[in-house]
Amino acid sequence: MKKRLAALVLFCLLLAGCSPAQTEASSPDPSQAEAVQQPNLVATLAVCGDAMSHMPQTRDAYDSQSGTYDYRPMIRFAKPWVQQADYAVVNLETTFAGGPDYAGFPSFNTPDALGEALRDAGFDLVSTANNHCLDRGQDGLVRTLDVLDGLGLAHVGTYRSAAERAVQHGVHLADVGGIRVAFLSYTYGTNGIPVPGPGMVNLLHTDYMSDAQQIDRDGLAADFAAARALSPDLIAVMVHWGTEYQTMPNAHQQEIADTLFSLGADLILGGHPHVPQPMETRELPNGDGTTRTGFVCWSLGNFISSQNDPYTDTTAVLQLELTKNPNTGITEVTDVGYIPLYMLDREQEVSGERFTLLDAHAGIRAYEAGNQQYITSATYQKLQQCVADCHKILSATWDMAA
Repeated sequence: MKKRLAALVLFCLLLAGCSPAQTEASSPDPSQAEAVQQPNLVATLAVCGDAMSHMPQTRDAYDSQSGTYDYRPMIRFAKPWVQQADYAVVNLETTFAGGPDYAGFPSFNTPDALGEALRDAGFDLVSTANNHCLDRGQDGLVRTLDVLDGLGLAHVGTYRSAAERAVQHGVHLADVGGIRVAFLSYTYGTNGIPVPGPGMVNLLHTDYMSDAQQIDRDGLAADFAAARALSPDLIAVMVHWGTEYQTMPNAHQQEIADTLFSLGADLILGGHPHVPQPMETRELPNGDGTTRTGFVCWSLGNFISSQNDPYTDTTAVLQLELTKNPNTGITEVTDVGYIPLYMLDREQEVSGERFTLLDAHAGIRAYEAGNQQYITSATYQKLQQCVADCHKILSATWDMAA
């Protein structure tokens, strides 16, 4: 009897405890619950300079036994730094117009094998808007794009037609480790060669056939509006500009950069001077009282070439750390680093391959460890000079191996 009474009392208490009023009062208010904070998304973008093939390189890439070309040995020491990034870009400063009339400066035409080597090294996107993109006319421009498409290499900056460009208004939207980056690419001019059709080359200037000083602000503004419509996390502009062989940006580069940043660029990645120029971060106004971090690399110089004038054989793989805060939607450059590279031209120094792009620090360590078969004392001195030049121009602070 006592057990039944106790059970009845307990039953009543349970009923009272489960009343709708008490259940509602004890449930958390979703509007007042703390939002779950998501971790930041971090990705790496690798950037390299001008990929060229002067005739000494083209001959060096030729295998007489097979009758084929292979540029992979030339860039094998840069490959690990390119491949470890989530996404990698390079400026293709030549054409793939088809052989056998391959040529270097002043009218570049390179074996398709260079494209194969760039793809195999880990590059995802090539910029094709530069002063040599029309070296072999419209046919050369179109075939270059055909080759890149066949290799699965994305490209930005030149187009087969205005209709092709209009698909995304000259913008390439890329997934960089989960971060959406809109890439644009422009050149100051085309070496006096008229663009054969509207929209085939992204141009910075309305007077590209003469002084190349009048920035096409209306055209740029339309492209940036199209880029923003794609809802990217960042906008990156690859731009062909500046004065050749000068290690500092000129006043017109500064004007262009200011224009691009004002239109919404977050990253500006420069090429054309064929020598390195400095890098810098900037605090940029958003127009609503807030600011964002901008980054400009004025020039990385030559990625590969046969040039050996001062600084033309010195370059770097630039590594940009991009961080997106999914809770605020803000994406910024949170770290900058580079690896110094040196294009070794061995000429008659040793037998075998002539041109090799060396990781400067790795080569120095190899020599100091006793490996003098490949890195000679003369090369060791050149590698030391490469590192010193990178520190002077690009800053020692950002050297990832210093």
